[in-house]
Amino acid sequence: MREAIAAQVVRVQNSAKAIACIDVLASLAYVAEKNRYVRPSINEKGIIDIQGGRHPVVERMMTDEMFITNDTYLDNGENRLAVITGPNMAGKSTYMRQTALIVLMAQIGSFVPAEAANIGLCDRIFTRVGASDDLASGQSTFMVEMTEVANILRNATKHSLLILDEIGRGTSTFDGLAIAWAVIEHISNPRVLGAKTLFATHYHELTELEGSLPGVKNYCIAVKEQGDTIVFLRKIVRGGADKSYGIQVAKLAGVPDPVIRRAKELVEELSDADITVRAKEIAEMSRGITARPVPKPDEVDLNQMSLFDTVSDQDILEELDSLELSNMTPIDALNTLYRLQTKRKNRWQK
Repeated sequence: MREAIAAQVVRVQNSAKAIACIDVLASLAYVAEKNRYVRPSINEKGIIDIQGGRHPVVERMMTDEMFITNDTYLDNGENRLAVITGPNMAGKSTYMRQTALIVLMAQIGSFVPAEAANIGLCDRIFTRVGASDDLASGQSTFMVEMTEVANILRNATKHSLLILDEIGRGTSTFDGLAIAWAVIEHISNPRVLGAKTLFATHYHELTELEGSLPGVKNYCIAVKEQGDTIVFLRKIVRGGADKSYGIQVAKLAGVPDPVIRRAKELVEELSDADITVRAKEIAEMSRGITARPVPKPDEVDLNQMSLFDTVSDQDILEELDSLELSNMTPIDALNTLYRLQTKRKNRWQK
């Protein structure tokens, strides 16, 4: 019997593949009909235009309320990177993941959960969402996050779709903001990467990058304040949020009232040392606008150097000396030269 079956193994495998293909197509057709999916258009212009998009899983899990649809528009020009701000639990992660799923479903030939969709072809979809660690191998949550970010930045192309959620949250505020800022600069530069990106963050200072970096636009999750509480409208709108409503979310979670009251007192005191003003100045410098006269190099007070003023000519020279030119490709050499030139320009601007 084994010999008889073995002689027909090719026929058995081909039949199994055909049945599997029919099963997949029938399942996609059934889900599309049942859940009101639409046939997407496919383009090679790099445009992702989703109208009334929905999350295919979350919408089926919601029984007590209606799923709020959202639009998405990304391209290779002025709408390449979306900085998304807003409170926790408001729907940022759901929105970004549904965009990635709709793109993926369109490219496997499925209908998609949306009112209409025009999907540009992507070579890969990269995601950095959630918090996880690998303690068995000695990697903390932040180390895992940075490892994944490094993999994305090294392997993504201008044809990729990037979904980045809360980059830099596992370290100090200054370090986290600096990392997130630098990542956005790297991705948004079409000569370095230029990938289409959804970038969710609680660093409101990053909203200053719209207008100073090419292709960066601000979006936020709409909320409605009712006294000390907030209502999540779960709608993506243009513009940036000016606060994260973290204390209100903590209250919704049941954190004791004494803790909430003390947190409100502390946040008012800490807001006096807000770094948003400095972030705005840095963003203005990036686009060649200075809020005050720029001192000459010999007039710079080294005691007044801020967090971002850490680059010196000696640092640039040492980095040049450490380069292994024989192992660099022409494009690597150009990118390195551009990066070093930008460092020096930014130093004298500051």
